[in-house]
Amino acid sequence: MPVPGYTLKRKGPAVAIYVNKNNGFELTEPMTRECPHCGKHAQLLAAANVSFDVLVQTRPKHVGLLFRCAACNEPRFLRAILRAITSDRIELAPNPAEVERIRERFQYGYLPDTIEQLVRETLDCYSLGAHNAFATMCRRATRAALRTMDATAKQRWHDTLIDILRACEVDAVTANTVETVLFADGDELPLITPDEAAVLVETLKDLFYQSYVRTAKVRAAMKMRRFFAVEGSASVTPIDTEGWRELA
Repeated sequence: MPVPGYTLKRKGPAVAIYVNKNNGFELTEPMTRECPHCGKHAQLLAAANVSFDVLVQTRPKHVGLLFRCAACNEPRFLRAILRAITSDRIELAPNPAEVERIRERFQYGYLPDTIEQLVRETLDCYSLGAHNAFATMCRRATRAALRTMDATAKQRWHDTLIDILRACEVDAVTANTVETVLFADGDELPLITPDEAAVLVETLKDLFYQSYVRTAKVRAAMKMRRFFAVEGSASVTPIDTEGWRELA
C-alpha cells in the first residue's frame, strides 16, 4: 500500500507532481514505468515522503523521489525539477527522470567469457547513454569476436549486417555510420547520434545472437534430434520381409 499522504486521482488531465504541506505526494494519474529489475511495465508506489519543510528551507533545483515497483517491490529512484513553492504545496515538474536506467538484456551465457565481458560493458555503455563510448566498445567487442573465428567470419558478419539494415529500411547515412563503426579499418570512429546508437545496439545484439546464441541452440537441437533418431531406430525390431513372403 502507498504511504499515508500519497494521493492518486484516477481521472483528469496529467499535471505536475505536488508535495503538500503535510509531506504527501499528489498525482493526477498513477505513474507507470518499465522496471530495470523485473522488466515489467508496472505502477510506481510511493515508498518515502519528501519533507515539505526541508524543500522550503533548501530550495534545491531537483528533488529526489523514492518509489517501489508494484510488480517486484524493488526501490525506484526518480529526480524531478522543482517548479514552484507556495505556502501550501510545492510543485514539481511532470515526467521525472529515472536515476536507474534500464539495462540492455542479452543471453550472455552462450558467449565465451572474454567476449561476454566485452559485450556486457558495451551494452552497459549504451544503457548509461554514453553513445560514443558505446560505439568504441562495439568495435572492440566485434574485433575480439572475429579474432576467435575463421578467416571468412568478417565477410559473413558484414553480409549479415547489410541484410539487417536493408530489411529494417535503415537510411543510407545511418547505415554507413553503423557499418563504419563495426567494420572499418583504423581506429578513428565517427561521432554518433542517439538515433544512430539505437540502430547500432540492435544490430550488434543481432549479430552476436546469430553467431553465438542461435548457433548454439540449433546445434543442441540437432544433437538431440539425432540422438533420439539413433535410439529410436535401434529399439525398433526390423521386419523380416522374407518371412512374410513365406507365410503368404
